[in-house]
Amino acid sequence: MSVIIFIIGLIAWHIGLYGMLKKSGVDGWKALIPLYNTWLIVEKCKIQKVWFWLQFIPIAGQFITIWITIIFTMHFGKFNLLHHTLVTFLPFIYFPYLGFSDKVKWGSDKVFQAYKKSSSREWIDAGVFAVVAATIIRTFVFEAYVIPTGSMEKTLLVNDFLFVSKMSYGPRIPITPLSFPFVHNTMPLSETNVSYLKWIQLPYKRVVGFGNVKRNDVVVFNFPAGDTIINLPGYGSAQPYYDFVRQNGRDAVWQEYGDNIIVHPFDKTDNYIKRCVAVSGDTIQVKNGFLYVNNTKAYIAPNSQKYYIVKPKNGTIDFESLKADYDVEVRNDEKTEEFYNQLQEQYAQSKTYFVPLTESDVTKLIKHPNVASIEPYVIPFSLSESQYKIFPYDTTLHWGVDNYGPLYIPKRNDIITLTKNNIAIYRRLITVYEGNTLKEQDGKFIINDKETNTYTTKYNYYWMMGDNRHNSQDSRFWGFVPETHIVGKASMIWFSWDKGPRWKRLLRTIN
Repeated sequence: MSVIIFIIGLIAWHIGLYGMLKKSGVDGWKALIPLYNTWLIVEKCKIQKVWFWLQFIPIAGQFITIWITIIFTMHFGKFNLLHHTLVTFLPFIYFPYLGFSDKVKWGSDKVFQAYKKSSSREWIDAGVFAVVAATIIRTFVFEAYVIPTGSMEKTLLVNDFLFVSKMSYGPRIPITPLSFPFVHNTMPLSETNVSYLKWIQLPYKRVVGFGNVKRNDVVVFNFPAGDTIINLPGYGSAQPYYDFVRQNGRDAVWQEYGDNIIVHPFDKTDNYIKRCVAVSGDTIQVKNGFLYVNNTKAYIAPNSQKYYIVKPKNGTIDFESLKADYDVEVRNDEKTEEFYNQLQEQYAQSKTYFVPLTESDVTKLIKHPNVASIEPYVIPFSLSESQYKIFPYDTTLHWGVDNYGPLYIPKRNDIITLTKNNIAIYRRLITVYEGNTLKEQDGKFIINDKETNTYTTKYNYYWMMGDNRHNSQDSRFWGFVPETHIVGKASMIWFSWDKGPRWKRLLRTIN
């Protein structure tokens, strides 16, 4: 629903821009060309060209775009707060009015300069309004987001720029409202200095949206295990604090990293993007690399990939030529390059290849004249990984990346019977996500100073996994994602870059 509304609004915005540019003396059809239309506005308003390029900065760019359109509107003689509010929040209605109303004329620089305020004051006022308005939009309507890693390959690619709809699930009231604008949890040009103050912490509340998180939605959320981090470059959510604690002990970690350990409010933990493969009340299980939800094989995204073992009939296979000949592009996340190289070296000794492929790639590649077989690669069980990295960190379960579960996903008001065998699954849910105290004494459980063997959940929970299953840090490693951590639904790719624009990915909806 939110995608349909967005598309209708985008079309109306362009129609209005058609009329506005035509009134300014520009061929109206040029308004229908994305990006170029903004370039024309910059030229007509005599704005320095650098501002056009600054629009491509993730997050901050949306503020600049709003500011540019406000300046453009001022050249039609629209200067007051009401006009600027309409430009910001209802451009899909206001722009068609400006473009096609006989009462509105293009005033050019003469009107802009003749206004009582000085030009510099007008620009400052427009800029301040754009910042405030864009902050409201970013908080309650949609947010720009850029894909940093390959965990969702090939559904989403590194340097895909997305619109994330806050209205799809209802915008969340900021828990930490005192924050530097334009950024999430660190200051500009810094990986270590936090961008917010914890003087005010509000309770979790969410405005009613268009619906709830659905199975197979692509969702942006706050990293559940990111509340405490080692605040050094290369650590953070990439190497979670809790992994170090489980492996080395809390005292040892604090002794080595104590000066660089910080605690984030949960709305300021790093933003992650994954596919919600299971919702509250579902049971998940991974068998030999294939996900099952409620005992049924789960949906496989058309562009999701995993590792396969490819055996040639003889000699070698030129994988670089596969793109041209078979439309098969082998992509590797740079963060997993070492892992990939080790396995590739191992399989090269037996004259086989270890490569990430989609199901479509497999269908195409099996027709290659030198391919003898293609078999899915199943990551073997690792005792140390199960103990330190695989949720719930219980080696007796023998759960691993490609063989996991079964595990039930809790829903609101579930009554859970607690035992020594399942407390590891629910300990963090009870204490961190739902804010209770928990003590375990002589096989008994004491929650908020009351002895009990049951617990009633307050929130709905979800299970998130990356489409690039073998290169994804997801719920298999840190467990449930509570509803409190949900940011929004990834709706549309508005721009994509890889040594140049990926034109085919522009304005593509996300499935």
